[in-house]
Amino acid sequence: MKKTMKYMLPGVAALLLAGCEHKELCYDHPHVVSLQVVFDWSEAPDADPESMSLYLFPKQGGEPQRYEFIGRSGGEIRVPAGSYDAVCLNSDTEGVVYRNTERHGTFEVSTRTTDLLASSITGLGVRSDNAPRAEGTEGERIAMTADMLWSDSGQDITLMESYEIPTVTFRPEISVCSYRVEITDAENLKYVKGLSAALSSMAGGVLPASGAASAERVTHPFEMRATDGDTGLEGELRVFGHCPDTQGRHTLIVYAILDDGNKVSYTYDAEEVTRQIHEAPDPQNVLIRLKGLPLPEPVPGGGGFQPSVDEWDEIDIGIEM
Repeated sequence: MKKTMKYMLPGVAALLLAGCEHKELCYDHPHVVSLQVVFDWSEAPDADPESMSLYLFPKQGGEPQRYEFIGRSGGEIRVPAGSYDAVCLNSDTEGVVYRNTERHGTFEVSTRTTDLLASSITGLGVRSDNAPRAEGTEGERIAMTADMLWSDSGQDITLMESYEIPTVTFRPEISVCSYRVEITDAENLKYVKGLSAALSSMAGGVLPASGAASAERVTHPFEMRATDGDTGLEGELRVFGHCPDTQGRHTLIVYAILDDGNKVSYTYDAEEVTRQIHEAPDPQNVLIRLKGLPLPEPVPGGGGFQPSVDEWDEIDIGIEM
């Protein structure tokens, strides 16, 4: 959303400055002006951030300046006079990282690198090293799912000395997508110690200045849990989108650790997963529905849980016609 604001020096004040005996000192020191920042939540009325950040990018060049606000209302700050582009976003996040922060147009919100298996499995002492990856995604970074994010941007905000304190208003919007995965007709879930999943070829970040997803592709691990009387699975994750410029294929893999120590991965049909993502009626709220998870029964005399065993049984699950 483009915001153009210019606050000019009043005529009387300009005349007074013109007659200043020491006006040369005024050119030696940057003038600092007050600015009232307002966050208008009409585009996201249910938003509840604990804090907000504002980045001002000097149009004449130089390092961006960051200002922090407690709560969601905004407040008054002191800013060197000049012209700026701006990005605002909530700062009460844990897994979020910022990249290419030097310029307004390249400022990117991404997430930290993590393990392929979710904590529900790694907490059992199982390593991610040998867990199967979706075909063709071996080079993708394994990235944490996104925290809740609201953001907005502004351009050509020009601040000059004035008798009145100028106000700039931002209207943050939701900048992430919510995905939900539901799997029905699962078998033998009662014999499972740990479950997780991974969704491949998702956007690695978002550019708040334009609202566009970044070009990087990543794989997101997330936790799954049993539901519907141990015959179904469900899981949720937040993502930055699905790289619409490339229309890549997306693969879902479910990882299961069984009571007898066996490790099994189930890869769902990429065409079906991709279709449900790309054809979702609401790209910000995507539901992926799949069928079947043929977990085996424990092997008699299997010797109990053996987290040191590295081998995985890999099973492909196609579409039931």
